[in-house]
Amino acid sequence: MTADNTVLLEVANLNAYYGRAQILFDLNLTVRRREVVALMGRNGAGKSSTLKALIGLIERTGEQISFLGRDIRRLDPYRIARMGIGFVPEERRIFTELTVMENLEAGRQPRRAGMREWTPDALFELFPNLGRMRRRRGGEMSGGEQQMLTIARTLMGNPYLLLLDEPSEGIAPVIVEQVARTVLELKREGLAIVLSEQNLPFAASVSDRVYVLESGHLRHQSSIAQLLTDSDVQHTYLAV
Repeated sequence: MTADNTVLLEVANLNAYYGRAQILFDLNLTVRRREVVALMGRNGAGKSSTLKALIGLIERTGEQISFLGRDIRRLDPYRIARMGIGFVPEERRIFTELTVMENLEAGRQPRRAGMREWTPDALFELFPNLGRMRRRRGGEMSGGEQQMLTIARTLMGNPYLLLLDEPSEGIAPVIVEQVARTVLELKREGLAIVLSEQNLPFAASVSDRVYVLESGHLRHQSSIAQLLTDSDVQHTYLAV
């Protein structure tokens, strides 16, 4: 299912800071419902910082940061989350002493209008491995299992928009494939997804559009298909 024209997130001239150091410079981006948007670039390009700025975890300013038509520039992160933006951090940050079921319950929010309600049973259909370890503590799980649990816990918040920070980083190829299938299934369910990613094959397998960053600046934007044919952009901004 392709993106529709409903704009969920609209950002104009986003700037972000760590203390006195500016790390993002006048970024502009738009995300529509049922769309997967990739933020790409080398280490330090500003991908993760962009996601953290959108959810309000770092200091930011902007001419416009709106979600579902509402200005979120001055909202605290928990209020942004309650509006329907879910964030899956690269560090995962599961509760290691809690079981799978307890981690999921910690993320529960009410169902959103027009969206599927994510329950533990629905998530176990999406992540069968988690269904077989409901009572396992988070600290006893592998990195890939923790990644799935983090995504599932965020989905318990029933978001309209999911922010995924480096979802393919540091996990086995078989889990990367499962994450890719999950992203596509969530898109079919109506979610919009923004992911930060260095893995071009992974991004190409799930994304509709791409924004390429370098040192906090937007250097390129296009469909993912156009990026795959642009060797100059790939060499300049993505090659290691």
